[in-house]
Amino acid sequence: MREELIRRFEEFGPRTALFDHGTAVTYTELLERIRDTRKRLALHGVEPRQTVVLHGDYSPDSVAALFALFLDGNVVVPVVTLTDTTLDTVVEHCRPGHLVRTTGAGVEIRDLTGPADAAVGAGAVHGRLGDPDAAGLVLLSSGSTGAPKVILHSLDVLVGEKLQKRPRRRANALNILMVLMFDHIGGINSLLSTLLVGGTAILPERRTPEEICSLIERHRILVLPTSPTYLNLMMVGGYHRTYDLSSLRLITYGTEPMSEELLLRVRGAFPGVRLLQTFGTSETGIAATTSESSTSTYFKISDDGVEYRVVDGELQLRSRTQFLGYLNYEDDSLTEDRWFRTGDLVEEAADGFLRIKGRAKEVINVGGEKLLPLELESVLMGSPLVEDCVVYGRPNAITGQSVCVDIKPRGELTRAALRKHVAEFLAGRVEPFKMPSKINVVDTIAMSDRMKKLRSRPGADEE
Repeated sequence: MREELIRRFEEFGPRTALFDHGTAVTYTELLERIRDTRKRLALHGVEPRQTVVLHGDYSPDSVAALFALFLDGNVVVPVVTLTDTTLDTVVEHCRPGHLVRTTGAGVEIRDLTGPADAAVGAGAVHGRLGDPDAAGLVLLSSGSTGAPKVILHSLDVLVGEKLQKRPRRRANALNILMVLMFDHIGGINSLLSTLLVGGTAILPERRTPEEICSLIERHRILVLPTSPTYLNLMMVGGYHRTYDLSSLRLITYGTEPMSEELLLRVRGAFPGVRLLQTFGTSETGIAATTSESSTSTYFKISDDGVEYRVVDGELQLRSRTQFLGYLNYEDDSLTEDRWFRTGDLVEEAADGFLRIKGRAKEVINVGGEKLLPLELESVLMGSPLVEDCVVYGRPNAITGQSVCVDIKPRGELTRAALRKHVAEFLAGRVEPFKMPSKINVVDTIAMSDRMKKLRSRPGADEE
């Protein structure tokens, strides 16, 4: 497998592998960086099978380091934002020997543990891969509270899946924007899917909607992988009109459910572009999907490497790229027969198409009556005065929970005017228990670095 990866990069040679802030990096140059990085790692005492923290976002150095560590059979822990809590969690459960930090000035390597601790860590983590020659990948969950879950994958399996794809015959026939994060399963999937077939990975600097749209115009991007929340930001800012996005042929959206109303807005803004809902988890990888249509939120999992079933309304998956376990949690998300409980509640149609209704943990229980936030958000997005919104629950001494919503209105509206409008707009459209008891007017809808709406609002204004 490692020989095949090197052979492909050598074959792609003069093609552009990465486009980084105006600079093109060919496959020949990337391969040379990978070889240089391997030498530097060895000089700093980084041995095969050790766990290594790779701190940095997309850059030629970080991409080279990822592949160098893969070729040396290391366990890689990519982290874009390295907080004290994150580092403490990784050190405690992965026992990494070194930290590799990629900056604009180059690559920095420093020890994290002594030789004895590094050896123990290498055995504890690498030993769970089941293959002494395999490389590993550790991903951290994007949970907003507490320590993240530490998720172990076989990097050999993830790379092997992509090497089954045939290389592109034409140079630069596939330009993909790396919109999803470097330490996210979707970002790793995008990077491997692009480079292992000879495409070009376009590396953004800030991931603002304006920058992404300018890169689409500049590089004549065909495929845009993103999220519903991010697409709405692009449209709200009018960037899809400011920049020439006529090259786009496909927009894939995932990481969170798409509301029907927002999908219609996206379709209206990009009438000639095919819209495809993707699906994946940090634990099972990204599955190939087929949308019922560009105006439908129903999709089908059409991946030979992924099985699915629906149990009590929850989607469960089993895949070839499934994780090997958590390093700091019990595997209670796995059934006895090794199916992964996604936590996503779905509606299943007779023809095999699925529609994501929301996360089980986000269900709002109002006196025994239950509401999924997406349901109310989709209705509110149909209002001409609502630019965006996020619905969430809060504890209530009488009903158990109450329905709250943050709304970014269109135009200038006072809170009183917005509340009056929402009450009138929802009347007859939703049941009384779904009416929000608290409505907050906000300037922006909070979004995580995974480009998902944040449904926890501890600082929201209340009466």
